[in-house]
Amino acid sequence: MNTEIHDEQDKINPEYPEHLCLISLGSNLGNPVANIQNAFTELEKLSNAPIQKSSLWQSTPVDCPPGSPDFINAAAAFEPLENETPESLLAKLQQLEIQFGRQPKAMFNEPRPLDLDLIAFKNQTRSTETLNLPHPRFHQRRFVLEPLNEIVPLAILPNQTQTLAQLLATLDTNETLALHSPNA
Repeated sequence: MNTEIHDEQDKINPEYPEHLCLISLGSNLGNPVANIQNAFTELEKLSNAPIQKSSLWQSTPVDCPPGSPDFINAAAAFEPLENETPESLLAKLQQLEIQFGRQPKAMFNEPRPLDLDLIAFKNQTRSTETLNLPHPRFHQRRFVLEPLNEIVPLAILPNQTQTLAQLLATLDTNETLALHSPNA
């Protein structure tokens, strides 16, 4: 079992607020807009201070089963509660997904009422069976980078050399992403 755990405090990036964790939110079942807005409210309870929230974005499904509905995506940055660990926060995020109606996976990337991905936790890294930090594919996904870029564009996450803004500018993907219009 691979259980590498590191704290990158010796390599602190002045552009990345070392006290924050970053969450990517997605929903494409039920009322996705309400699901994301309600998830923001729940994330406030996991933070020592008001959370930073991105706009809502509408995206086409990536690596999802055929016929999957579009997603509403967003991102949040917040200061985790005292004594919180990446593992304890992940468990809380998974409980929130269940609270919002997520069922055990029947297939890879199936539609879901709420998907919460822990993208980064402070400057820590993990490589375990249950958690990889930073999230291993965050830099390949426009639906993750665009919302994060709104709130922490100058962040350089552990194991990266470019800011989120730079990663987004050089991203080569066929994803379709647009700001969500409430009238759409």
